[in-house]
Amino acid sequence: MTLPAAVGVIGSGRMGAGIAQVFAQAGAEITVIERDDTAAEHARARLEDGVAKAAARDASVDAERLLTRVRVGTDFAHLAGAELVIEAVPEAFEMKVEALTAAEKVLGASAWLSTNTSSLSVTDLAGTLQRPERFCGLHFFNPVPPSALVEIVITPRTAPELRAQAETWVAALGKTPIVVNDAPGFASSRLGAAIALEAMRMLEEGVASAEDIDTAMVLGYRHATGPLRTSDLVGLDVRLGIAEYLHETLGDRFAPPQILRDKVAAGDLGRKSGRGFFDYPAGS
Repeated sequence: MTLPAAVGVIGSGRMGAGIAQVFAQAGAEITVIERDDTAAEHARARLEDGVAKAAARDASVDAERLLTRVRVGTDFAHLAGAELVIEAVPEAFEMKVEALTAAEKVLGASAWLSTNTSSLSVTDLAGTLQRPERFCGLHFFNPVPPSALVEIVITPRTAPELRAQAETWVAALGKTPIVVNDAPGFASSRLGAAIALEAMRMLEEGVASAEDIDTAMVLGYRHATGPLRTSDLVGLDVRLGIAEYLHETLGDRFAPPQILRDKVAAGDLGRKSGRGFFDYPAGS
């Protein structure tokens, strides 16, 4: 199982930083691109924190050595030598197009390009590129380091070679790939949203408490985490964005419940804000 020797990651929020970390831990040289110097400083700090936590869990992780394989900057030209670039900017189509087209301009003709979008059309993103056959979705899950799954999203123009390569990369990271054809929400986001939105409606209607709704799925269906706590981890703003897109493309069954809109409007975004459907003490 072979990884690309040099990997670029555009964007270093929780997802981008996690993606950079797992590729670095697997031995790749990593270049992270951020929008400005301040964001780059935050990116470096986020990566250092993630690597330190990995080293604390696993004595075989050499944090200092690992971080020597990571470069953080703001100039897309630094991606020129990358064999694979993964875009992980926020879920806004135009923002992703800007990042992907900027990367494609500096990449070599043999490089591969991908997006970590959790819901947007990979086919539509591919349509903005000069080499759509060298592009696919690589949908990682939050938090990236312990997550076992990566969803490989294939468009009608994705080269068969890229599908095979992507499955090899995912396996080399110690994760399990699934392959899906591009469709709204793919497999994971579509199923996850359907369960989560119904759980929110049940809470809104007073069917049961948030804790009991989640417990029903954990103990009754063997989910590792209930749909409301999972939504808090994903981010309620992210969950709302996915729901709005699925509502637009797939119909009313994905209409966002008012309780979700109200929590996002109030700034209760889940774990990252300290409160969502559950409360999260600082440092938890």
